[in-house]
Amino acid sequence: MSGGDTGRQPKYQRIAAQLRAAVEAGEYGPGERLPGENDLMAEHGVARMTARQALGVLQTEGIAEARKGAGVFVRDFRPIRRRGLERLAHAQWGEGRSIWTTDAGDRELVVDSVEVTEEDAPAAIAGVLSLGDDEEVRVCVRRRRYVLDGKPVLLSTSYLPAELAAGTRIAQPDTGPGGMYARLEELGRRPVRFREEIRSRMPSAQEADRLALSSGVPVVLVVRTAFDVEGRVVEVNDMVLDAASYILEYDFEG
Repeated sequence: MSGGDTGRQPKYQRIAAQLRAAVEAGEYGPGERLPGENDLMAEHGVARMTARQALGVLQTEGIAEARKGAGVFVRDFRPIRRRGLERLAHAQWGEGRSIWTTDAGDRELVVDSVEVTEEDAPAAIAGVLSLGDDEEVRVCVRRRRYVLDGKPVLLSTSYLPAELAAGTRIAQPDTGPGGMYARLEELGRRPVRFREEIRSRMPSAQEADRLALSSGVPVVLVVRTAFDVEGRVVEVNDMVLDAASYILEYDFEG
């Protein structure tokens, strides 16, 4: 019978479904406040915990976000369409543009944190870079946080052979027009092939804090390996993306 399954759902799920439908119907627009716990308690005759769980469902789904001391609001954020092939084309960074501008379009993208260090290569990274098993093998590590429209969306950590990056702008916070790949091309190590591995998981406490994630929101992990014309790895980029902020798009010809 109609509504039979719905009737067997926990109350908080039924309330969440009604709120979700209201958002989809435009009753609550982007940035608008949803009914609070007290409102839901009065309207549905439920306990505070049930009302809180209902709002938590929408936060977990990325539909809403909590603002401390203000309530829960419909998330006002357009998804980022990450065009996996277009952004890595030589026509992009080879002409002095950042590969990240493909994702951002006309929106405000800021790298609000850049840390460049030289460190011992983690075993997994040394293996990918084919640097051997020597514990003293060094890598240039570039850690960045990307913020779009005021919202942290991506943590990116690049690993490059230290001897390749030493004395170049790659080892500086600002790598210049076209970024790292343009500098690698100038060094005769232009990336010509890329491999990306993608998986998802729940964030660590540090990742959740740095990405300002609501409870229950997962992250997407993208590990990109860049190869030069001789098949040598020139960079491994370990990225952590806010899963609620991204659409991953790849075009293929058959």
